[in-house]
Amino acid sequence: MATPAQSVSGDTPPPKPAMKRRWMLAILALTFLFVLMPFLFWQGTWFGKPLSIAQLQQALADNEHPREIQHALSQIADRILSPDEQTRLSARQFYPAVLRIAETGTPELRLTAAWVMGQDNTVAEFHQQLLRLLRDASPMVRRNAALGLVRFGDHSGRDEICALLAPYSMTAPFPGILVTRLRPDDAVNPGTLLGRIQAGGAGGEEKEFRSEVPGTVNRWLVPDGSTVSAGQPIVLIDPSPTEVWEALRALYLIGEPQDLPAVEQFLRGGDAVPLNVRQQAEVTARAIRSRQ
Repeated sequence: MATPAQSVSGDTPPPKPAMKRRWMLAILALTFLFVLMPFLFWQGTWFGKPLSIAQLQQALADNEHPREIQHALSQIADRILSPDEQTRLSARQFYPAVLRIAETGTPELRLTAAWVMGQDNTVAEFHQQLLRLLRDASPMVRRNAALGLVRFGDHSGRDEICALLAPYSMTAPFPGILVTRLRPDDAVNPGTLLGRIQAGGAGGEEKEFRSEVPGTVNRWLVPDGSTVSAGQPIVLIDPSPTEVWEALRALYLIGEPQDLPAVEQFLRGGDAVPLNVRQQAEVTARAIRSRQ
């Protein structure tokens, strides 16, 4: 029978030491997982992790895992730019693989390969492949090819570079009724879902369409709910500050007098234009004028 004191207070027996330890271990394990999972994600997506020669060879041949190929391409670029001569020379054994990926890889792999080829302007095969990539179906591949060609002293991609300073006009990939998702000033990256198109009119199958370039939505060229045809321009996307800055750096070297209005627009706009972009626009405009 319970004593009166126990009945009134309702006190429970103190937890056993073993139970305390189990709870403490469970909390520590949970805390460890919260730390471990982001680390594993970062480790799996970080392209700065060094790869050995054997690992590079294996990754470049792993067609089932494109991110492994991208990691390898990034590491090849690091080798090309290394201050150590032996490391730079070691990258050359992978050049045939870079050329193959530039020709047959997915758009994401082709654009990375184009960036890698721009790091070594002594290779004639890279120069020729970059010229071919100027006609690629992917705008991001064309842009990287154009920027890479500047390293070769080749102005062939100048029009593509100048286009980086203006809004990009995306077209409808197929006909139907437009269902918009994003609004003006929304940020996008390549692959961001912009909206859907209902094929065959209302009630038909909806197909997604995604941004081809990074930047922000400028405006929709047709209202939500409109019927659009394949190839019809439907949305303008303003360029990202990073792409503008890269284009201005390239035009510092190859810009012509007719490019000045496009360059000088970034000298205006106040705080809406990032400081590094305004500064680069200033030195680029000055360089172009000096060549007149």
